Amino acid sequence: MEQRPLGRTGAEVGVVGLGTWQLGGDWGDVPEDAAAEVLDAALDAGVTLLDTADVYGDGRSEVRIRKALAARSDRPFVATKAGRRADPFEAEQYTPENLRAWIDRSRRNLGVETLDLVQLHCPPTAVYSDQRVYDALDSFVDDGSIAAYGVSVETVAEGLTALQHPGVVSIQLVLNIFRRKPLEELLPAAARAGVGVLARVPLASGLLTGKYDESTTFAADDHRNFNRGGEAFDVGETFAGVPFEVGVAAAREVAAIARDVDTGAFALRWVIDQPGVTAVIPGARNVEQVRGNVAAAALPPLTDTELADLERLYDERIRAHVHDRW
Repeated sequence: MEQRPLGRTGAEVGVVGLGTWQLGGDWGDVPEDAAAEVLDAALDAGVTLLDTADVYGDGRSEVRIRKALAARSDRPFVATKAGRRADPFEAEQYTPENLRAWIDRSRRNLGVETLDLVQLHCPPTAVYSDQRVYDALDSFVDDGSIAAYGVSVETVAEGLTALQHPGVVSIQLVLNIFRRKPLEELLPAAARAGVGVLARVPLASGLLTGKYDESTTFAADDHRNFNRGGEAFDVGETFAGVPFEVGVAAAREVAAIARDVDTGAFALRWVIDQPGVTAVIPGARNVEQVRGNVAAAALPPLTDTELADLERLYDERIRAHVHDRW
């Protein structure tokens, strides 16, 4: 698999990583043995980047990663996130003491002295401008608790604010065929700053696999059921903020453009090919999904005709629903 440098971390990671939100919660139940199979399949297929967070299953995802890596000699780069444990979820909670507690908990969950990368986990917007937060993170780098830090953002504006702070080595954002706004300003700015870009929700919560129709339902504990209106967190994390029926119809058009290529792999390849992207981090609930995701790394770049057709589809079907919101 092609490897790319992850910002200024000094690490190189494969262009297809593994997001592990599914292995923690909010996607329906993924049993312990199934989670272990997903992680082993990803690592065996050449995945060298795992993305997790301390709130995925209240730490379950981190712990499952620790267990999966215990018996392996090939340690991947593990990026985690901190900040969503804030209670109440307010900027004032992002104190050095709380950040220290959250980071130390992730170190225990993952069984490491030094975390490879900690990303602020879509905090309140004011946090991205708070120099005290960056000073605290710098101190954790200095004492060896973390090797590097970055941010996970909801909006382009938040990403541009974070880029003003020199310690930020990576930005994680929603980027897919249905969410193109970061291409205009944020990705070029990150590239100029030497900051890595991790693309999450690359399949729009599964819409871009082309496997859903208007009658598809999801489990009660799946965010694709309980967060369609943003009831639990930013609605942009669920179907990339695209109304479900609109996304289903548009995904059929994506499948037609992809023709004989698997729709999901085609959609992931689109993300991989965007200038400035380091890696795409799709999730997976089973081994088949892992293998389908990894297959995107071997696809050729999309043709000019395919790119033009996807841009037209976005402008006609999707732009009005998402472009000005994030």
